[in-house]
Amino acid sequence: MNANETARSSAASRRPICYYGDDFTGSTDVLEALFRSGMKPVLFLEPPTGEQLEGRFAQADAFGVAGVGRSMTPDEMERELRPIFETLKGAGAAIVHYKICSTFDSSPNTGSIGKAAEIGREVFGGRYIPLLVGVPYLGRYTLFGHHFAAAGENVFRLDRHPTMSRHPVTPMDEADLLLHLSKQTTLRASLMDITALDGAIEAVRSRMEALLHAETPDIVLFDAFDEQRLQTAGKLMLEEAERAGPLFVVGSSGVEYALGACLKEAGSAAGASAETVVSPVDRLLVVSGSCSPVTERQIAEAVEAGFAGIRVPVHELIRPELADEARRRLLAEAEEQLRSGRSVVLYSASGPSDPSIAELRLALEAQGLRAEDSSRVLGSELGALTRTIVAQTGLSRVLIAGGDTSGYVARQLGIYALECVSALAPGAPLCRAFSNDTTLDGLEFVLKGGQVGGERFFERVLQGQ
Repeated sequence: MNANETARSSAASRRPICYYGDDFTGSTDVLEALFRSGMKPVLFLEPPTGEQLEGRFAQADAFGVAGVGRSMTPDEMERELRPIFETLKGAGAAIVHYKICSTFDSSPNTGSIGKAAEIGREVFGGRYIPLLVGVPYLGRYTLFGHHFAAAGENVFRLDRHPTMSRHPVTPMDEADLLLHLSKQTTLRASLMDITALDGAIEAVRSRMEALLHAETPDIVLFDAFDEQRLQTAGKLMLEEAERAGPLFVVGSSGVEYALGACLKEAGSAAGASAETVVSPVDRLLVVSGSCSPVTERQIAEAVEAGFAGIRVPVHELIRPELADEARRRLLAEAEEQLRSGRSVVLYSASGPSDPSIAELRLALEAQGLRAEDSSRVLGSELGALTRTIVAQTGLSRVLIAGGDTSGYVARQLGIYALECVSALAPGAPLCRAFSNDTTLDGLEFVLKGGQVGGERFFERVLQGQ
């Protein structure tokens, strides 16, 4: 083994995985999965420097980069992802993960998972790209290539899901993941279904090799129904990484749960305490760019519990002649409520039927922008508002709701990294921020996707429960 191989092997054993998240809440979802698996992960907003990884974050045994790929066009993804993938390839991790949403929401023109796979194939090579989307822990299941997701107490086929089938940017009208993916790429894809993943690992490994020989796929989708088969998929990925790493993988946080289970079994991860005691705070700022019915119910419950609900006039904020006055009015109202001791919910939409969604689209069109630009425009405005409010009121904890907008919010806040503090709810951990701005350094964040958390989740975050 030469010097470069030795260094790579040493780094890979210290950092088994690094990842790029295609949205911000999804990136913290992975942070939680790694934390729960017993690792010490850190999430960066930009690719970390060697000085950061060997200095302040030397103890981190896994790291991620929070991105906004889910809201990008294929051309934008090409410019964003290729240099990041090249950087991650040289980071010394055994597995490099392109993290996608566990509901696979994407299209040929927005957040194309196929485009990301093509770039990864060119940068990393390898025999195939593992694709793992199911996360039983989060109520996401893939069976015979078809995907299902929980909504409350019920589980729906993806194309009949009450939220994802009506997503305002990437509505999911197909539950067959390979068929949906085929509209985004010409890469060949095959399936390791639930029956192929059953039984002893030797038999599963033999079926996998037979599949690779017979179909020569570029991508292999793994079914995921339960923890046992999820761990089996993890073993196959780790073996492939050992064969010729770094291995490029596409998938949800199910990838980390699969790998974490394998590392725990091998004694490489001790298992973290997700039950860390978290203190309550006197006030909480919630900033919501979500239009999910789950978030709709959370907003209603919070207002009923005493939070001040303040609607964000999004159609005014993106019009230059109205924006300054709208910001001044919004800031004054939020700061007044917070200084009086009340928690505040700033929301751009109360739910999927809110007329403000159509108003925003019309306002964007008037500015020569696309509906797909709403996340960037709205997120940037909400981020600037949040930073000002935190600085003016001395808040110590903030909750941001909405996967598509949260990345832009976070980038406006001047933080450069996050670490996981506690797993408050599946997919929505409490994190601590690192920033060169002393008013933001140490600020606690919860970043949740639209569908994450129970109806009283905002109150639980306030209380640290």
